[in-house]
Amino acid sequence: MPLFNDISKVWTKYGNQIVSGIWNTVLISIAGTLIGLIIGLFNGIIRTMPKPKNIILRAIMRVVNWIINAYVEVFRGTPMMVQAMIIYWGYAYLSGGDSLPLIPAGIAIVSINTGAYITEIVRGGIISIDRGQFEGAMSIGMSHFSTMLHIIIPQVMRNILPAVSNEFVVNIKDTSVLNVIGVTELYFYAQSAARNSYKIFASYLIACAIYFCLTFTITRILRFIEKKLEGRGNYTIFGSQSDSTAEIRVSEEEEPVNA
Repeated sequence: MPLFNDISKVWTKYGNQIVSGIWNTVLISIAGTLIGLIIGLFNGIIRTMPKPKNIILRAIMRVVNWIINAYVEVFRGTPMMVQAMIIYWGYAYLSGGDSLPLIPAGIAIVSINTGAYITEIVRGGIISIDRGQFEGAMSIGMSHFSTMLHIIIPQVMRNILPAVSNEFVVNIKDTSVLNVIGVTELYFYAQSAARNSYKIFASYLIACAIYFCLTFTITRILRFIEKKLEGRGNYTIFGSQSDSTAEIRVSEEEEPVNA
């Protein structure tokens, strides 16, 4: 078939470049999501801090919260393509013509954009934790950051994993917009192959198939990790642990164990 011949010709001539673009896409997506997660965790912890009693500290906290809110609203309310242009060319404008290295610039853009979304995800995850856990930690003298680090964040990470996984998958696709500043990711090379070979449909069909394979595979891997983190599905307790004849069953698949 003519289509298969076109695909074969495009891949034979530009396959090495496309594979290089795949690696850059995956690198930017992974690094951007991880850095964005760190930004989101930091901002989420700051935004859920209790109000300090000191007037000066309270004023500082209001300013910090205002900055974080502005950051979230701006980067959630504008397209990543526009953000990429402003950050990349804005740096060149301010530095007198010097430009950022493309791959680090791409990672920075994706990280800042992802951090804005994950900030809200983390904030929602922290709020969903029962308030009694905060009060219990405070009653034994734990600070806010210590409570977050040892009690709240481990639970939040488990709860927000599906949402963070979704952001990772979205980032794989959204790296395609970075071609506007010249980042050599998958879409950049597919576009180059289409322009040079005139096999436009075949070139973009290859890119589409690769994006689908990447997102499908990563989605399945992340779902597998989520199931592993869920732990045992059933905990059925019969009787009382203080009774020597009580029976405790850890899961439906295991034999009963005498207490």
